[in-house]
Amino acid sequence: MFSLRNCGLWVAASLTKKRVTLARFSGDSAAPLATKFDVIVIGGGHAGTEAAAAAARCGSRTLLLTHRVDTIGQMSCNPSFGGIGKGHLMREVDALDGLCSRICDQSGVHYKVLNRRKGPAVWGLRAQIDRKLYKQNMQKEILNTPLLTVQEGAVEDLILTEPEPEYTGKCRVSGVVLADGSTVHAESVVLTTGTFLRGVIIIGLEMHPAGRLGDQPSVGLAHTLEKLGFVVGRLKTGTPPRIAKESINFSILNKQTPDNPSIPFSFISETVWIKPEDQLPCYLTHTNPKVDEIVLENLHLNSHIKETTRGPRYCPSIESKVLRFPNRLHQVWLEPEGMDSDLIYPQGLSVTLPAELQEKMITCIKGLEKAKMIQPGYGVQYDYLDPRQITPSLETHLVQRLFFAGQINGTTGYEEAAAQGVIAGINASLRVKRKPPFVISRTEGYIGVLIDDLTTLGTNEPYRMFTSRAEFRLSLRPDNADSRLTFRGYEEVGCVSQQRYERASWMKSSLEEGISVLKSIEFSSSKWKKLIPEASISIGKSLPLRALDVLKYEEVDMKLLATAVPAPLKKYITCRELAERLKIEATTNKGSSARRSSPTAKRLRLFDSQRCVFVL
Repeated sequence: MFSLRNCGLWVAASLTKKRVTLARFSGDSAAPLATKFDVIVIGGGHAGTEAAAAAARCGSRTLLLTHRVDTIGQMSCNPSFGGIGKGHLMREVDALDGLCSRICDQSGVHYKVLNRRKGPAVWGLRAQIDRKLYKQNMQKEILNTPLLTVQEGAVEDLILTEPEPEYTGKCRVSGVVLADGSTVHAESVVLTTGTFLRGVIIIGLEMHPAGRLGDQPSVGLAHTLEKLGFVVGRLKTGTPPRIAKESINFSILNKQTPDNPSIPFSFISETVWIKPEDQLPCYLTHTNPKVDEIVLENLHLNSHIKETTRGPRYCPSIESKVLRFPNRLHQVWLEPEGMDSDLIYPQGLSVTLPAELQEKMITCIKGLEKAKMIQPGYGVQYDYLDPRQITPSLETHLVQRLFFAGQINGTTGYEEAAAQGVIAGINASLRVKRKPPFVISRTEGYIGVLIDDLTTLGTNEPYRMFTSRAEFRLSLRPDNADSRLTFRGYEEVGCVSQQRYERASWMKSSLEEGISVLKSIEFSSSKWKKLIPEASISIGKSLPLRALDVLKYEEVDMKLLATAVPAPLKKYITCRELAERLKIEATTNKGSSARRSSPTAKRLRLFDSQRCVFVL
């Protein structure tokens, strides 16, 4: 039996442990231990790491301040990245040479593309990630980034000076004050405090000050921001308990296997680090009326659920689901936490009941009858700042050169945090150089949708990205994020490496050439049917069809097409990504064969809008 009292004592003890308040770990061995930098980033989570790396890539001498270096890149909640909408953000972060996609390709244990039955515009790249491996790889990347220095320390206050007259704002940030009283100066400061601003952990009726289990909250900084006049709100979130793998009966559960082949997140990854046959499966189970009964009978023992603070609507706790959707079964995904981890993460079972009741509830679920709980689930309540107080560059209106990114802006999720982090880091560096801000519009990317929603509409609940939020989602696909953003990042900002730029340039020219070749190959529908009998091509009307139109059919891919017409097309199947992107371009191409072979189409003089000619 897991003791709540012991849990509370453990949390309290962990928060009183003496921390190293000042230690430096330089990513640039030649860098002096300076007290002035171009950019300071506060927080080593998913927003902070992306912001710090982006600022350094832009050429700014950058300092990353974090409570503990050993928690950089820590996945505080679910052991996964990506999903529908979220996978789009990861591709866009990667297109700007961000870190998380490459690190996921080196750390995943189960890769899968969601929504495959629908069009490519709403496919969702997703992966289960090895927590330990991700953290190791992220720390290795951060600690070896040129121009980036990492320092342990808690930030208690901001150093403020007179504002620049040509910009709006009541004052200007020029550095930070650490808990030990020392100061570090900078031209720009990026704040990525996550759930640490006056964070409180809740299990049952017990509450403990913490940003996450075992880490201290940031209280002094919260008071500073409030005194400056920022509008502060309160949000809550939660995490499920962790279960011992050997105590679960997987044999009676629905097994989910990874994709074969696995699709990497990063445009510069040819493949992921692990073969599909070596990846770990996930399992699906469901709640039942017994779970509902335990929740409803013990609401008086759950202070988190009684709070009026808004929680995540799209990732609710099991208590919220039982109250909102009574008498229903709810999915619980059993996800591995790593290759050599003995823990299982029950996705969909976020709970803040007392620990002994959590254990009782778990054992009511199919496959978990003998499950052993290793760590209880808990809720977190924290301060966030109304995102309408920041500009599209993520600089605040009130304080010049101060940028916010991540959960401090009211978002939830690793991917949303990373997306804000890379933009804040880029713009913090540009601000130092007195260059115009780098802004992505709603027409250019999901990052633009995310930031525009936040800065114009604000939020009163943890904001999560969905494809339905993007009006231009048909053109903002995961596969073309590089063509949308990489060239801008290279030419306007300088945050993209030469290697990535050359790769994107090659892909762009190869796609243009491939599409041109596919448009130039044209046979009658009856001839195509003979060449590719697998395709459901109608031969009732012997209309001319281009290879690009044939590629649109679900049964046809570039490999099959190249077998039918090898001479001009064979070279386009040597690169997996190029072949897949040509297929997607054909699928989304406006001049499709569906229109040509439609019963309502006219037999003669069909206008081909792609070539601007009449086809008889």
